[in-house]
Amino acid sequence: MSKDGISRYEELEEKVKSYITREDDLDMIKKAYNFAAEAHLGAIRKSGEPYIQHPLNVANILTTVYADAATICAALLHDTVEDTNVTLDDITANFGAEVSLLVNGVTKINKINFSTENEATIAYHRKIFVGLSEDVRVIILKLADRLHNMRTLWALSEERQKNNARETLEILTPIAHRLGIHKLKSELEDLSLRYLKPDAFYSIVERLNQTKLERDQTVQDMLKEVSKLLNEHDIKHEIKGRAKSIYSIYKKLDKGKNFNDIFDLLALRILVDTEQECYVALGLIHSKYRPIPKRFKDYISRPKTNMYQSLHTTVFGIDGFLFEIQIRTHAMDQIAEYGIASHWSYKENTDASKSMQNEMEQKLQFFRSIIELQEEDTTPEEFVNTVKSEILKSNIYVFTPKGDVIELPKGATPIDFAYKVHTEVGDRMVGALVNNTIVPLDYELKSNDIVKINTNKTSVGPNKEWINIAKTNQAKSKIKAFFFKKDKLEYIDKGNDLLHKELRKRKLSFGEIFTDENLDKLFSNLKIKNIDDLYFNIGTNKYTVGHIINLITDNLKPKEEYVLDKLLPKEPKNINLKNDILVNGVDDIKVNLAACCKPIKGDKIIGFITKGNGISIHRKNCHNIYDVDERLIEVRWNPNITKKYPTTITIHSEPTKNPLLDVITKAANNNVNIENINTVSKSNITVYEVTVLVSDTEVLDKFINDLYNLKFIKKVERIIK
Repeated sequence: MSKDGISRYEELEEKVKSYITREDDLDMIKKAYNFAAEAHLGAIRKSGEPYIQHPLNVANILTTVYADAATICAALLHDTVEDTNVTLDDITANFGAEVSLLVNGVTKINKINFSTENEATIAYHRKIFVGLSEDVRVIILKLADRLHNMRTLWALSEERQKNNARETLEILTPIAHRLGIHKLKSELEDLSLRYLKPDAFYSIVERLNQTKLERDQTVQDMLKEVSKLLNEHDIKHEIKGRAKSIYSIYKKLDKGKNFNDIFDLLALRILVDTEQECYVALGLIHSKYRPIPKRFKDYISRPKTNMYQSLHTTVFGIDGFLFEIQIRTHAMDQIAEYGIASHWSYKENTDASKSMQNEMEQKLQFFRSIIELQEEDTTPEEFVNTVKSEILKSNIYVFTPKGDVIELPKGATPIDFAYKVHTEVGDRMVGALVNNTIVPLDYELKSNDIVKINTNKTSVGPNKEWINIAKTNQAKSKIKAFFFKKDKLEYIDKGNDLLHKELRKRKLSFGEIFTDENLDKLFSNLKIKNIDDLYFNIGTNKYTVGHIINLITDNLKPKEEYVLDKLLPKEPKNINLKNDILVNGVDDIKVNLAACCKPIKGDKIIGFITKGNGISIHRKNCHNIYDVDERLIEVRWNPNITKKYPTTITIHSEPTKNPLLDVITKAANNNVNIENINTVSKSNITVYEVTVLVSDTEVLDKFINDLYNLKFIKKVERIIK
């Protein structure tokens, strides 16, 4: 081994020892180096240096993001399986399954044997993301591998230089950004630009060099002034000038900005101990240097999804120069530079792999989609297009009112947001506000929107039409699940009611008939699991109540007679189809819609037998019949009747000019008649009690949702007196 190789290893060992302390791990890293050096002995890279220099450099890069021992070993060994006679079994035998998994992951990514650029890119995407879904360390190892290759890209042909640079810029740097590893991302971008657009790259470098002495002196003068200001107020700090990356300058120029208008060419970064000191330092700086209002950003109270936190402000500094100043804690700076990799710092008796995977699950929601994509029967082209359009480039980031960040695909609606927050929020949603403005539920959300979902505890649930509006599979599946569960619960309730009604009719006690022993026999006979299954089967008319009771009481009819009962047509009952409400088995009986809950067509209803005044029809959730067990009777709406029914709602409105005019207009647009309006209270919020005439609940729900589109409407509720 050359002296240079040994000296480079000693450099690596010194860096590793700064954060890895266990002797077993240090011994394993040294063993991995010796193993790789022996395997690559005699091999020379196209740059002319011994091949072992490449894995050594990759390992050195990984120490800057505090990679764990297994990843450092994998970096040293990552090309042995692909380029030497070493097998994966050799790696497993010498270094264990964890290191072997990482080496295999990088080997799979690197093994590209396709003839066309298109095929290679497709394979590269697929392998990158498969490796990504298995262990996040594979991709960070690959980023370090690519960074060293980009540093020595001059040794390849111009065509390969451009291909590698394009691949890096289109595939790898977006991933580095999502992982929050600014340290690797920034250099990869600059190197890619250097080979893809050398004229633009060197033009920016030249312009920066022309002003370098002036800029450096200005930065130093500003640095001393700000540091003095913080010291005067006893704020312990570290302060340094910050260089703007060439690629980020290029992107701003490419968008039409003038070089002199790029505010953060002159920049300072201030590191303090606590979050509170960040805001104190900001206040002191603003008290001395006039800030540009629209350039202030608070990423501490509202962190980015890749965990980045910092205060950004642009101020008029010394001599009128504009300075961008970033203020953050030392811990925040660690995450800003190294992202998710900052959590790799080795700790005794800590499973770094599991820690990393947990961070990935919490912070990088898009990874979950990768595994789902792999399980689908997609062509390579479809896989790549989905990854690029839905996972890498087409996400938006919106905020809850508390400032939590929610990641959604581009085109997502408030429905998708609600179900992302919580299933119950989606199920009880009655409207949405975006940036304090009421929006329709099919509104397309945009990054940085602040979204508030209006919910109502008495909401009957989502509308089936939402399935067509939602963009995410998560929201669609939860809406479908709600209706499946709702239908099942309705059938269970119906079966329960039918069974108990029949028992009362026969003057039988549920407890006497449905003993534990009898229930066990019944469940076994019908091949069901529990009492809810029994109610469900009765509610769906799979079994009649009489058949169930007869099974229990051993009075089951002969099989032939039972079959005839099922097959022979029954005499239709002469039900008066002119009535709004149909009462099972009772003709021409007087019915009244209860004034307390004012049911309308579409409501779940129950009949209460009054003394001398027929049957009073109530909504099933009416509190006036909660504790009533007797004198209740099954009723249903006549589907052939088309008329309007009165019901009462309350409308809570902010003070505004002629609010009722807009309410009446909305009513007319929805074919709703307003029968009466009373002002219940008048303070900061005016409450109106409105009696409306509507044909059914669907029309009423649409009217209420439409009212929420009026900016001054705060709440709309249907009431029971």
